[in-house]
Amino acid sequence: MKQLFDKVSAACSKLTTRAYSTSFSLGINCLSKTVHEPIYAIYGFVRFADEIVDSFHEYNKRELFDEFSAETWRAIERGISLNPILNSFQEVVNRHHIDHTLITCFLKSMEIDLNEQSHSGQTYDEYIVGSAEVVGLMCLKVFSAGDNALYHRLVPSARKLGAAFQKVNFLRDIKDDFEHLGRVYFPGVAFRSFTDADKKGIEQDIESDFKEAFEGIKQLPSNSRFGVYVAYMYYRTLFNKIRSVSPARIRQERVRISNHRKIGLLVTSYFRHSLSML
Repeated sequence: MKQLFDKVSAACSKLTTRAYSTSFSLGINCLSKTVHEPIYAIYGFVRFADEIVDSFHEYNKRELFDEFSAETWRAIERGISLNPILNSFQEVVNRHHIDHTLITCFLKSMEIDLNEQSHSGQTYDEYIVGSAEVVGLMCLKVFSAGDNALYHRLVPSARKLGAAFQKVNFLRDIKDDFEHLGRVYFPGVAFRSFTDADKKGIEQDIESDFKEAFEGIKQLPSNSRFGVYVAYMYYRTLFNKIRSVSPARIRQERVRISNHRKIGLLVTSYFRHSLSML
């Protein structure tokens, strides 16, 4: 029975999410259970594509990526894949009518990482759209549950939230991205001469994204508002911590939020959400 295979596939996506991201898993746990599996499936798909271009250095990345992309489209067309991650993803795409252009845009950004090591303003903006904003829109499609008016109303803020999260990741990981992958995502920024002016310019951009994103979070349906708010608060706190340290420290270490602090954020977020203080 395919239902059993689908159940196994969903479990693989959940395992992948929990193995790769404790913070994202925390946010998903705060969503309504009705959307857990589809969001795990989206994350599993995104994570595997990212792993190909970021981690599998001893293999032919181009070959692996092309095979993954081709199998993604076959899975969506057939309604099944023997790759359990792609099987879960195609089910979400087909059930929730996720626009195929979002997937194309995401894969294009991942493909850029096979070759590009620095960005112009234009390629940076395009990369942010494909690697982060469209992922937010895939999740929003699940959250809106067929309410197209709600979906289209929240598209701008969902894009800004995805962009903010990605830019915080880039700022946090600037050392690892440069040392292990030879990449600097921010246009016009050189890692070895990363200045306070560079950092403040990036932070102003992120702050603007966060402000617009928050307005959308308040309008999300009950199946997702609290979970997305928890993720927002985690990244907001991480961003504030990064903002408080010098460029020199950013070049030397990866800023983190302790597990103890994450639990505190969860409790605080719960009370703010419960008391309608968002």
